Amino acid sequence: MLDLVDVMDRLRSPGGCPWDAEQTHASLAPYAVEEAYELADAIEGGDLPDLVDELGDVLLQVVFHARVGEDGDDPFDIDDVARGIVAKLRRRHPHVFDGVAVSGAAEVETNWDAIKAVEKPDRVGPLDGLPRGMPPLERAVKVAARLDRAGLLPADPAAPADTAPSAGTADPADVVDVAVPAVPATMETAVVAGGPPGTDVPHDSAPGDLGEEMLRLVLRARREGRDVAAALRSAVRRLEERATGDRPD
Repeated sequence: MLDLVDVMDRLRSPGGCPWDAEQTHASLAPYAVEEAYELADAIEGGDLPDLVDELGDVLLQVVFHARVGEDGDDPFDIDDVARGIVAKLRRRHPHVFDGVAVSGAAEVETNWDAIKAVEKPDRVGPLDGLPRGMPPLERAVKVAARLDRAGLLPADPAAPADTAPSAGTADPADVVDVAVPAVPATMETAVVAGGPPGTDVPHDSAPGDLGEEMLRLVLRARREGRDVAAALRSAVRRLEERATGDRPD
């Protein structure tokens, strides 16, 4: 780890790499997103050497940003980053570090949310702090999870807003009894909204209707305890394999 910090310092210092030296937090942001997706792909692929390699790339992003931070108007370094996350982990695990008794993982999660609320008092709503730059599918999963935990998830996501339950009044049966549309039989029906002649979707289909159907599938996956993003990636991978003639090992 110390060698990585030293290498990054050499790259950013005079006489190092001109490209590395001119990077900023903003210019590096897309690489952090890309590396996170590559890491997720390595995890799904089950190749341990690939996983180790991608973890290294993600770690590089942390060290790179920390080195950029040393040159900022309000400087920080990798030690500040490490101290911050260590302190956060200690605060949010009082059952480990402060002798707080918990009954299980569910109570740990409840305590985590309560501690986080104290740390960030400006976040008063269940969706505050949720990154708007998240991909739509992953964002839908997060929104559903937060609204569910807050008792604000409507039985039907397409229902008017004034029919949604108020905080703390949601009936658990309403949360799970979501009417899920039948899965379309063809690829065109599944992915084309208002497409050209020959598709299975009427020309006047509203894009919002397709979005509501997709949201219902997200809620069904949550109810069944499944990872909807992973399921979609797997399905797309199978489509790619069929289209190219490739087969998994």
